[in-house]
Amino acid sequence: MPGPDLTRVADYFHTYTNKVPENDLSTAFKNQSTLLNPFFKNIPEEKIDYRYAEGKWTVKEMLQHLIDAERVFAYRALCFARKDSTPLPSFDENLYADNSQADKRDWNEMLEEFWAVRKTTEMLFNSFDDEQLDSSGIASNNKHYVLGLGYIIVGHVNHHVGVLKERYF
Repeated sequence: MPGPDLTRVADYFHTYTNKVPENDLSTAFKNQSTLLNPFFKNIPEEKIDYRYAEGKWTVKEMLQHLIDAERVFAYRALCFARKDSTPLPSFDENLYADNSQADKRDWNEMLEEFWAVRKTTEMLFNSFDDEQLDSSGIASNNKHYVLGLGYIIVGHVNHHVGVLKERYF
């Protein structure tokens, strides 16, 4: 799988796609997983409910956001790969976070869920052939394509891990 054609990715999402150094999506998923496993395991228990400023997400809310966003982006990719032309709605990440109840969840269960979602995302993208990876559709009033969504998924996680490293730890 080659790198994404950025002319087919909405400018807003270049923030994420530019955070993926690999030119192969399968390799990007594998490399990221190798780095994330020790990163998440080494987050101290006393930090999981920490927020660096009033109104900012806690570490648990950030992880829940990563889970939710990956599901949303993977669903979009699935719809487009299957030639569903129905325009898909926006994803209000703050609304999702406000209603996630992440603060009541067990951290280890959340990590298990993240890895389960990631495994199915990788399997989904590995199942797509070139025609499916090139398929496109509308989400959040923007045109997207499947391969670009894969890079958005990886870059989105890279972005938020960077925020965690910079502002939380």
